[in-house]
Amino acid sequence: MGWATVLIAALAYLSVLFAIAHWADRRAAAGRSVIASPTIFALSLAVYCTTWTFYGSVGRAATLGIGFLPVYLGPTLLMLLAPLVLRKILRIAKAQRITSIADFLASRYGHSPLLGGLVALTATVGVTPYIALQLKAVAVSFDVLTGGGLGTAPPFLDSGFLIAAAMALFAIVFGARQIDAAEHHPGMVAAIALESLVKLVAFLAVGLFVVWGLHGGLGALFDAAASRPDIARLLGSEAALGGAGGAWVTTTILSAAAMLCLPRQFQVMVIESVDERHLERAVWLFPLYLLLINLFVLPVALSGLLTFGGGVDPDLFVVALPLHGGAQWLALLAFLGGLSAAAGMIVVESVALSTMLCNDLVMPVLLRTRPKALARSADLAPLLLAVRRAAILAILLFGYGYFRLAGSAYALVSIGLISFAAVAQFAPALIGGLYWRGATRRGAIGGVSAGTLVWAYTLLLPSFARSGWLPASFIADGPWGLTALRPYALLGLEGWDPLAHALFWSALANIGTYVALSLFDRPGAAERAQAVAFVDVFESSGSTSIPAAPEDWRSEASVGDLTRVVARFLGLQRAEQAFVGAAPEEPAGPERLRLAERLLAGAIGGASARVALASSVSAGAVEAAELLRMLDETSDVIAHSRQLELKTVELERATDALRAANERLTELDRLKDDFLSTVTHELRTPLTSIRALSEILHDDPGLDSGQRQEFLAVIIKESERLTRLINQVLDMAKIEAGLLDWRIGSIDPAQALTQAVAATEALFLERGIALSVDIPGHLQLVRGDEDRVIQVAVNLLSNAAKFTPPGGRVRLQARPEGGRLRVTVTDSGPGVAPKDRKLVFDRFRQAGDRLSGKPAGTGLGLAIAKRIVEHLGGDIGVDDAPGGADAGSGESGTDKSDSIGAAFWFTLPLAGSAPDGSTARDSTE
Repeated sequence: MGWATVLIAALAYLSVLFAIAHWADRRAAAGRSVIASPTIFALSLAVYCTTWTFYGSVGRAATLGIGFLPVYLGPTLLMLLAPLVLRKILRIAKAQRITSIADFLASRYGHSPLLGGLVALTATVGVTPYIALQLKAVAVSFDVLTGGGLGTAPPFLDSGFLIAAAMALFAIVFGARQIDAAEHHPGMVAAIALESLVKLVAFLAVGLFVVWGLHGGLGALFDAAASRPDIARLLGSEAALGGAGGAWVTTTILSAAAMLCLPRQFQVMVIESVDERHLERAVWLFPLYLLLINLFVLPVALSGLLTFGGGVDPDLFVVALPLHGGAQWLALLAFLGGLSAAAGMIVVESVALSTMLCNDLVMPVLLRTRPKALARSADLAPLLLAVRRAAILAILLFGYGYFRLAGSAYALVSIGLISFAAVAQFAPALIGGLYWRGATRRGAIGGVSAGTLVWAYTLLLPSFARSGWLPASFIADGPWGLTALRPYALLGLEGWDPLAHALFWSALANIGTYVALSLFDRPGAAERAQAVAFVDVFESSGSTSIPAAPEDWRSEASVGDLTRVVARFLGLQRAEQAFVGAAPEEPAGPERLRLAERLLAGAIGGASARVALASSVSAGAVEAAELLRMLDETSDVIAHSRQLELKTVELERATDALRAANERLTELDRLKDDFLSTVTHELRTPLTSIRALSEILHDDPGLDSGQRQEFLAVIIKESERLTRLINQVLDMAKIEAGLLDWRIGSIDPAQALTQAVAATEALFLERGIALSVDIPGHLQLVRGDEDRVIQVAVNLLSNAAKFTPPGGRVRLQARPEGGRLRVTVTDSGPGVAPKDRKLVFDRFRQAGDRLSGKPAGTGLGLAIAKRIVEHLGGDIGVDDAPGGADAGSGESGTDKSDSIGAAFWFTLPLAGSAPDGSTARDSTE
């Protein structure tokens, strides 16, 4: 295909991106921002899928089979932790007006300019190879598509340079047009979302063409691959795991860290986020995107190996296969998909890095070295924009230089992994800063420094050696012939994958230094305040107001001083709005000082904001050192205030818990008194009868034998009543202590219920109550303790007899129901009010209207029944009787019109079923 055609198509596509970005910016200016959509947010996260995904994953699959997957497992696992980690980062970034990951780390550790500058410099050096990867991918795919074309042109005239120039223009126009870096870039985000769709559609189209257009389906493709021993190995796990030397675990960890720490990912995921609730959709939509874009990676790799063997670079199969199949239009679409993947990464990465370099490297230096020169300028916004735009040009120029000098020695994936390992050095300080209050500035600086130095020695310098810019002996023999310092076998650690080797040593140096220095360090006031603000962000009230400062807190800075500082960076209108209603000569105070710091942080980062305040307030008002001390004191006041808020909340919760516990104890004490009163009464009544009758028998030996027998019968009956009462108390005590003897097995429920009826039949006859029994024959066995099941049934029947008036009816019914047996005892008594239906199963409780006086009993019977049934895996309850005790019997009770009636029921699991109805083996059989 002619290079002019491809170039025109690429320029037309980039023009569409410009138009989309311009349209999105205009909608945002009109108050209808397109990035307020959770779908747009989720698609913008797909900037993670660069040319590494579009081209490099196929190249990796052609060597390792499914070994390309860990690059996408890491981000997927991170999204599972979104509610714990990402949501917290979003909340902090909004509260602190964070502008980049460098600003995030600098702000966490006491607004440290040194840490911010270190992170910015490390990110720039570490991500430069990644930018080179994009330029290389676009350049080589352009060469494949055009048969050479501009690829043979000299430096600065080739396709890679043209792409870099176009991306620099886009980033400057839509990513560096406003001074407040904490604000959003709707045009850029909208273009990234569109690019995500384009590269997904392009890759799926290539995959469908390759599988069904070239091979007639997946089955035929995999059969053809299986017939070739050299290719069939990619279909198993040996290629992915056998020789990887820990690459799966290493790459998964690095990709998860990169998803969080890459400047471009932090930009789209944190800085450009407008609503943290958008994470709820991104949690599943982004992993789904990763799944879809990787569906055909392995099939395309297999097809390329079958078609070209070793004649074509596997990284280029995505473009080469459509060309081979005569589908030039599809090859052009694939090229545009790769261009989308590269453009999205380059634009967002360059914007994020330029913000970091400006806010955390250039501005702190200028503010400290040339404060007087800057003070003469009333408006520094043009300078800031110029710095950022120059940084974008420099970043892309460095990326292009790495591509021309060292990029040819590596596959695309290898270049990307070098960058992943670099930004992973931010992860310990980032994660530790979110959850560990004791982490300090010196610990973070030491950890990032140590880890970065080890990364540079074990990965970055060897990349130059492999490109010929350092002696080859540097890798083989180590510097100066010291084999212990070989970068791929440091201190004799041999046989490891270079990436796993570098991650091990860099993580050891990073985390070890970070933890050790933090443990032996004493943080300052600003560090303590920021630690509280970050770690406890969800516990804070969210208010930006500052409590009253101590009486000895001194500040001679005025509102006019702060207005002039803010106006120089954000404009006079913004500054006047911030301090509206205050006279210029009025003392600033801690609240307005903190407000000025936050406003400046959104434009130049937290660390630079402090330096700007210290260097820009008039010398007559306050010295720089004094102003920094004031800021630290303000931060300290905030920290103590937040800690006090937390302690107050915890105290209120403890007070509420104590109040509830006290109310419960009061209720239990009252129930205990009622119980003792009831038990005393119940014990006294039979004992009084027994004693009185016994005294009569003792004092009157000549008592008539018939009278004697009658008295003895009463004594026996009262003794039995006394025994039942004592047994109930003992049973409840044993149940609550877990000492009751259980004999659980498969039992016949009909037999147990029949025994319960026989045990209570005399009670119903005595009171003149009709008892009907409905127990079907051949009931399935249930799982239970026969004696305890009888005890429950007896308790329910006795309870029904006690509350049913003479002449009433009671009915016992048993029916299988959903894997359980349901037993119901229905009476024609007064029923149980809905408000009392849970209380009646409590200890010592009796509810419902009484027919005459207080009913006999302790109120323990139903409580015992409830605990027995629940131990056996069943349920127990009470409802209104369905139409009276005769419901379903075809008879009309004489009391139906006068009584509501109660239906007490309990369930037991059928033998062979678990309590929830699922099949289970009986442990006692």
